[in-house]
Amino acid sequence: MPSRSLSAFAFMALMLAGPSSAWATEPRQFDYMLNCQGCHLPDGSGNLERQVPPFPGQLGKFLLVPGGREYLVQVPGSALSGLSDEALAGVLNWMLESFSAAELPADFKPYTGAELHAWRQQVPTDVERVRSELLQRIAQKDKQ
Repeated sequence: MPSRSLSAFAFMALMLAGPSSAWATEPRQFDYMLNCQGCHLPDGSGNLERQVPPFPGQLGKFLLVPGGREYLVQVPGSALSGLSDEALAGVLNWMLESFSAAELPADFKPYTGAELHAWRQQVPTDVERVRSELLQRIAQKDKQ
């Protein structure tokens, strides 16, 4: 499908999606809508029955533990997305700011495309194990 047709299709889908609150207010949000919200939903709530984790109040916590920053880039939905490194950095930053700003570390530095490039090439073979280990580290940090 030519990109012009794809853009027109995306616009039509958004027109039919519902109230104006569902509209993207910036390109990073639009990229989230096209690439992420199909599984994670517009409000980032995910679907635990389908093993899709929620973002609100949680996503920023990954940046508080070693390996968490890389992990958010290396999950298959990020690493294998069709987004450029710069666009993916923008979406991740938008998601962190929108869904988990209160949990971000005080010294939070937004992702950059250059930073993401190498990490996208190193997707862990067992993403669930890595996620489980990170969640354990987060839980230990929460207890402190």
